[in-house]
Amino acid sequence: MPGRGRSSFNKRQKERSRQDNQREKLERKAQRKLEKQTTPSEDAEDSSPDFSAVAEQWALPGSIPDSSTDE
Repeated sequence: MPGRGRSSFNKRQKERSRQDNQREKLERKAQRKLEKQTTPSEDAEDSSPDFSAVAEQWALPGSIPDSSTDE
């Protein structure tokens, strides 16, 4: 049975490749998880809406006193 050795080698090679891919995938997943844990604290400040700016944009003309009209 001389053909058995080659298929066994191919199986080992394929299994090792699968394990390497799985390891790389887990490393990428862990890296993303770590990045998510560190960035939300910085993004939380940026993602909160600035209600004063929204109120000024939606305000009717003349409802907010301008400093230029107080003269």
